[in-house]
Amino acid sequence: MAKSLFRRIVKTTLITINVIISVLFLIACLSPYMNPARWWLIGFTGLIVPYLLLVLIFFVFFWLIVKPRYVWIVLLTLALGWQQISVVFAWHPGAGFTKKRTESALRIVDWNVQSFNGLSKNASNTAADLARTIIKQEPDVICLQEFNTAANADNIALFKEQYWYHYFSKDYRRANGTYQSGCIIFSKFPIIDSGRMPYPVAESLIYADIVKGADTIRVYTTHLQSFKFQKADYNDLEKIKDQDEETIAASKSIMRKMKLAFQRRGIQAKMVRNEIDKSPYPSIICGDFNDVPNSYAYFHIKGERQDVFLKKGFGVGRTFIALAPTLRIDYILPTKQFTVKQFDMVDENQSDHIMLVTDLLLKK
Repeated sequence: MAKSLFRRIVKTTLITINVIISVLFLIACLSPYMNPARWWLIGFTGLIVPYLLLVLIFFVFFWLIVKPRYVWIVLLTLALGWQQISVVFAWHPGAGFTKKRTESALRIVDWNVQSFNGLSKNASNTAADLARTIIKQEPDVICLQEFNTAANADNIALFKEQYWYHYFSKDYRRANGTYQSGCIIFSKFPIIDSGRMPYPVAESLIYADIVKGADTIRVYTTHLQSFKFQKADYNDLEKIKDQDEETIAASKSIMRKMKLAFQRRGIQAKMVRNEIDKSPYPSIICGDFNDVPNSYAYFHIKGERQDVFLKKGFGVGRTFIALAPTLRIDYILPTKQFTVKQFDMVDENQSDHIMLVTDLLLKK
């Protein structure tokens, strides 16, 4: 009898855990439809989707072996959340990337260069090193976030020899304008028009209309609101993990920053979508969205666009190397007027982000 009671308790406990995980996952599935500018708590659920999926997959196999009749709980949950699952993983093993490409293809590099120092411990890491790494990819268009230049360190000059055209957002200026930072677009091809749409706070969305042969293509890039974690915040995360006595204070600090970032990204995502829908040309938006694929920001900006990682990548595609192994927060999203020929992720330990490289072919 005691054994039977124990088995019933274990079964009830596991079913309860399964139901709780399923409910959390389904709540996360609402994130594309709930703007965190108002519903900021929903932003946190998107961050844990990959981990919820792993637990749900475990339960699929567990119930199939132990109690097959309960597997429907998980299968129904996964079916309802297919939209979220489809953007977490890419399934193109061995797709590869070749340096050689057709002349008609447009090669784009997107990279958050984190003010040319990132989190790398490589003491020899310089702006010139990053520029050489980028140019080595032989891109036609380069989109960089957290780019800076100054009177005594002209980082634009590092690209000018091969990239005659550029447009720079200049979101931040110091020292009477001699230091500037923001997003920048470099191009081998002529830029016939460009523009900047400032956000309510700090940064902006920029675009450049690039003429390649007989085609005009609009390229956007942006850097959405980050959590603005500093070294002290990473220490706070360690306190939370280690159950330090300062856990409550650390948690409040982290929560405040994350709440503000979710809210601002909700506002920015709406602004971006409104702007990119106006493009008179085939367009590509790329940049650091500072949010995962399960977020309102990603889904709202992406709309019907393609995600080059999902088209040609494999795995979860982490692009930010700190905090967690599942943070894909950098994207290249072309309209369906393009064919995605190939895609690669390049990690040279020169930034806290990983470089994205893709070849796109405009359909005729």
